[in-house]
Amino acid sequence: MKELSKAAATWLQVDAGSAGQRVDNYLTKRLKGVPKSHIYRILRSGEVRVNSRRVSPDYRVAEGDRLRVPPIRTAQRAAAAQRPPARRLRAHVIYEDEGLLVIDKPAGVAVHGGSGVSHGVVEQLRHERTPTPFLELVHRLDRETSGVLMLAKRRSALTALHRELREGRVQKFYLVLVKGRWSDARRNVRLPLHKRVLASGERRVSVSESGLPSHTIFRLQRRWRGYSLLEAELKTGRTHQIRVHLAHLGFPIAGDDKYGDFALNKELGREGLKRMFLHAHRTIVTHPVSGEALVLEAPLPEDLKGFVATLDAEEAGVGHAAAL
Repeated sequence: MKELSKAAATWLQVDAGSAGQRVDNYLTKRLKGVPKSHIYRILRSGEVRVNSRRVSPDYRVAEGDRLRVPPIRTAQRAAAAQRPPARRLRAHVIYEDEGLLVIDKPAGVAVHGGSGVSHGVVEQLRHERTPTPFLELVHRLDRETSGVLMLAKRRSALTALHRELREGRVQKFYLVLVKGRWSDARRNVRLPLHKRVLASGERRVSVSESGLPSHTIFRLQRRWRGYSLLEAELKTGRTHQIRVHLAHLGFPIAGDDKYGDFALNKELGREGLKRMFLHAHRTIVTHPVSGEALVLEAPLPEDLKGFVATLDAEEAGVGHAAAL
């Protein structure tokens, strides 16, 4: 798309490959260089019209929809930002066939460009695989969360996998390190979650009776003096679900800069943990073409394994001192 004029509105028409996307995500992809906060602003103010009607940010565009976008001045550096960074994601591919691409997403990489991020996983993979007729996210991971991330290479595969997600047939497991000594071998946590979007476009979630039903199963894996390693199984897929459930229970995730223990995070940074300890380590899904069960696994990254080794060493040192 050409850079938008300062004086004239722009008209966009949704093609088949873009149908089904949220309108905010569709505009983020089309309006390169425009902050997502501004896209939210023009949607909420009604300046964006879809088929001559106002729509909310969660409206899903359909093939043939005509969007009127008001005049927007993009940053001069937007054109230069079209070139994705040097990071190569092809080395992170876990599984690929004609309909599905699965990667082990590194921490610190956004899944989509926008909100101050020029390029994300989708943009980078499209750049590496040019020409790519179709490549869309099946689900999302937070920027600081590493692990299994699925992308569809066909519209039919995307539709089938989204149906599985809606029906709760996709099993998603995470490894998470929390502050505190977790006592239960297995705990079901059902706490409703309410999401709000700030003016900046940032999402914030809290436990609230007015929120949506949310269910996480936690299983204890290991425990140290001040920390516990848990496996979290998502039974629902709410935004920041694991992070908010654990923070509400008094077991904040180590390194979580949004819901965690900020003083502890500074200390952990000095000890070698530079990011949130949350990793999507296993996903079980029915293949959208063959119908067979597909088990997708991503090993714990080296930085997180290294921090676990640090905890082991500290524990061993304490035990040795006690024996003396």
